[in-house]
Amino acid sequence: MTVAGTFAFVVWVARSLWRIAPTSGPWHIALTTVAICSVLAALTLFIPLGNALRIRTKISRAQAAGDITGVRKYASRFRTAAWLAVVSSFATICITLFVLFLMANNHAVQQTFFNPAMIGRSWLNVTKAFGENVMIALLSEIIVLVLGLLLALVRLAPGKVGRPISLVATAYIDIFRAVPAIIVIYLVGFGLPLAHIPLLSALGPMEFAILALSLTYSAYVAEVYRAGIQSVHYSQVAAARSLGFSHLATMRYVVVPQAVRRVIPPLLNDFIGLQKDTALVMVIGTVDAFNQAKIYASNYFNLSSVTVVAILFIIVTIPQTRFVDHLIDRDQRKLRGGS
Repeated sequence: MTVAGTFAFVVWVARSLWRIAPTSGPWHIALTTVAICSVLAALTLFIPLGNALRIRTKISRAQAAGDITGVRKYASRFRTAAWLAVVSSFATICITLFVLFLMANNHAVQQTFFNPAMIGRSWLNVTKAFGENVMIALLSEIIVLVLGLLLALVRLAPGKVGRPISLVATAYIDIFRAVPAIIVIYLVGFGLPLAHIPLLSALGPMEFAILALSLTYSAYVAEVYRAGIQSVHYSQVAAARSLGFSHLATMRYVVVPQAVRRVIPPLLNDFIGLQKDTALVMVIGTVDAFNQAKIYASNYFNLSSVTVVAILFIIVTIPQTRFVDHLIDRDQRKLRGGS
């Protein structure tokens, strides 16, 4: 019943798409293609349903033959196939509801966010401006890697001698983790020029953006480094110190190399967040992709150019996310002794 209801719903949406599609042009091709693909995708729901029905027949035969082991085996497979059909139906309904949302108000939603003419007019300039976001992210990440490690080492400074600078590092980390990034960007971008600080006040919007993001994300990355350093068993520190290594030498040659390898996935997650937060630099006048898209949106009263920005961030971010997942899976396999 679930599969049949889903199929009927998809066919109804596809029929509606067919009816509202223009008689010619790119959207005629696009909407017609979506309608056909929707029906074909809905037809695939009958594959797990058919498997479930075949397995159910095998269960009946095993029961008739008194094969208890076979009944249990086929019953497990039947539950898997049935749940696969239900979950696939749910996923298909979600996608169909999104398509239905785009069709709302005589597909005004689609025209507002996915207007082909507007996308074609704006994508080149927006993509060029997106290079500013990438440059800000790359330079900030380099600074954050170094500054975050220094903050983590200073916060973990041992003994009474290290206590004062440890408190300073802790205060820095707590403050910049508490203040939203957009406020730091605003204060740095407008406050430093107003204060007329030598050298700093002469920087441009891009340099202010790099400075602000580096100050903010170094606090987050410092905590990631600290977690990695503290995950290294103290026996290794004790062994290094017994061999005559100083605290700094122990950190450099024994602890930090192991800690960095362990925290690569969370570091990449923080850098993905930093990359997305480069869109916030528009508040200080940096002509990044979002600012460029806003110019088109203001001139043409259409948000398709902003959709281009979203697509660019998706293209850059998703491969990194999958790479982080790969690293996490690899580490878990090593912990289980699988490789």
